[in-house]
Amino acid sequence: MHVTVCFVFAAERRQLILEMVRANGAVSLRELARVVQTSEVTVRRDVRALEAEGLLDRRHGGAVLPGGLSREPGYPQKTHLAAAEKSAIADYAATMVAEGDAIVVGAGTTTQELARRLARVAGLTVVTNSLLVAQALAHANRVEVVMTGGTLRGSNYALVGSGAEQSLTGLRVSRAFVSGSGLTAERGLSTTNMLSASVDRALVGAAAEVVVLADHSKLGSDTMFQTVATENIACLVTDEQSGLSEEASRELDALADHGVQVCVAQSSAAATSAPAIGGVAFPGQRRSPGGGVPVAGRGIVRR
Repeated sequence: MHVTVCFVFAAERRQLILEMVRANGAVSLRELARVVQTSEVTVRRDVRALEAEGLLDRRHGGAVLPGGLSREPGYPQKTHLAAAEKSAIADYAATMVAEGDAIVVGAGTTTQELARRLARVAGLTVVTNSLLVAQALAHANRVEVVMTGGTLRGSNYALVGSGAEQSLTGLRVSRAFVSGSGLTAERGLSTTNMLSASVDRALVGAAAEVVVLADHSKLGSDTMFQTVATENIACLVTDEQSGLSEEASRELDALADHGVQVCVAQSSAAATSAPAIGGVAFPGQRRSPGGGVPVAGRGIVRR
């Protein structure tokens, strides 16, 4: 009788997980565990069972609808995914921007968070194809916003197409901040849409250095169109995820082995308990305020 009751509870829990993934397109294990009120270990087991039935696909740190190589959640869904992690990543990335810089900021909900933090950087010039990034900086009197041309892609409020790409010809900035749908050491950053990928490649081609902003759920995920090869990524800013899967941890190690500086942004609660040791020097940039904690032998920095 006890086994039967547990089976019913498991079935109900898996149905709720499936409904959440269907509603949002992608959901992190942490969020699934919070909603169904169980451990991430149990949720991971449920996700495996649902994947075996062909009802969803597993990704490092979460679950997505089947066909994840080409499926992309819409903007309303993305805003609710890993919100705290994106905020921490944006806080970290903002320390890499100095007064008077000229930078590129690509489209995405994480880059939108970054833009909100750049509004007070005096003399900053931001080139972007994102209406959301431009909106976040619209009332920043000391920031000049340069938008590409192009055709509006409504699902992520980004300008794409030949007009966007041509407007970037001859442009040169110090650094590009971009996001995507997946990140692997083997292939680098990728996205699900061909037009978005083409513009992203033009954006990063205008920068002397590329910084990728990607939360833990994107680690190990590989989607259809490559935007930045691993060897062209100078720095990855990701989040501190407790209980990070072995696969995702190996992915971070592999990225570091490929020469990518991996910067792990901790939440405010984690940061208060972490020691502040020295400072972290990014290529071509001043030392970051607050410093960082190097992890010996891994090329990974936590702050």
